Amino acid sequence: MARTRFGVHTALENCTVADLRTTWKHAEDLGFDWVSVWDHLHPAVRPLDAGSLDSVACHAALALTTHRVRVGSLVYSVGFRHPGILARAAATIDQLSQGRLELGLGAGWHRDEYEAYGFPFEAPAVRLRRLREAIEVVRLLWDNEIVDYEGQFYQLRGARCGVWPVQEKPRIWVGASGERLGLAVVAAVNDGWNCSSVTPEEFARKRAIVMDAAADPGSIVSAVNLSFDPADGNSAGQITDEVGRYVDAGADMIVLRVVAPFPLDELEQFATHVIPCFAR
Repeated sequence: MARTRFGVHTALENCTVADLRTTWKHAEDLGFDWVSVWDHLHPAVRPLDAGSLDSVACHAALALTTHRVRVGSLVYSVGFRHPGILARAAATIDQLSQGRLELGLGAGWHRDEYEAYGFPFEAPAVRLRRLREAIEVVRLLWDNEIVDYEGQFYQLRGARCGVWPVQEKPRIWVGASGERLGLAVVAAVNDGWNCSSVTPEEFARKRAIVMDAAADPGSIVSAVNLSFDPADGNSAGQITDEVGRYVDAGADMIVLRVVAPFPLDELEQFATHVIPCFAR
C-alpha cells in the first residue's frame, strides 16, 4: 500500500501575502507533501470586509515560494474562470514550479460571489456539464499546438496555448461529491478526486461509486479535505484516529484546510505526532 500523503490547504482571506508565504514555507519545512490555495472572489469563511486575495496570483506565488511540495488549487471554479485562460496560467505555474503543478477544477458552489460579479449561477446539472467541458478544453490546449473546439459552453477557433507544462500530463483534480451527478464527472475524468465536508463513512460510499464507474479505477488518486481548527481542542490521539478512519476508507491524501490566523504551531504538532503514524 502506498504511503498516505498529507497536505495543507490555505484560505486566502483575512491575511497578507507575507502570512501565506510564511505558512507555505513552514508546511514544506515540516515535511508536508502538498500545499494548495482555494478559489473565491469573496471571503467564504470570514466576514465580507475581511478581503480575499486572488487565487491564480497566489498559486503562482506558491510555486515560487516553495521548492519540493506539490503546488495545488482546490479548486478553481470554471463558472467564473475560462478554461483556456486557466490552461495557460496553469502551464506557466508548472514551469514556475519546475513540474509541481496540481490543477483542481470544480463547478462552483458559492452563489453570492457569482451574483456579486454578474456570473450566472446555473443549475447543478448545467454547472457539472460545464465542468466536464472545461476539463476537455484544458487537456486539448495542453496536448495540441492548435485547438478547434465546439462545445455547449466553450468554442475555440485556432486557439494556441503557447506555453507547455513541464510534466507530461499534469494531474487534474475534480472537486465534486454529489452522488447523482458530480461523481460521474470524477469517474469520467479518471484522474484526481478532491472531496470535502464528508464523514469517513460518506467518503467510503462515494469512493465506491467512483471506482465502480471509472474505466481505470487504479489511476484515480483521492484527497479528502479536513478542517484543521485548533479551537476544536482535539488531542493528537483523537486527530490520528480521525485521520485513520479516512485512510481506512480509501483516502490517498489528507489535506488540512487552514484559515488565518494560520496555526503554525499546531501544524508542527500534527507533523510531529500524526504524520509518522501513517508512514508505511
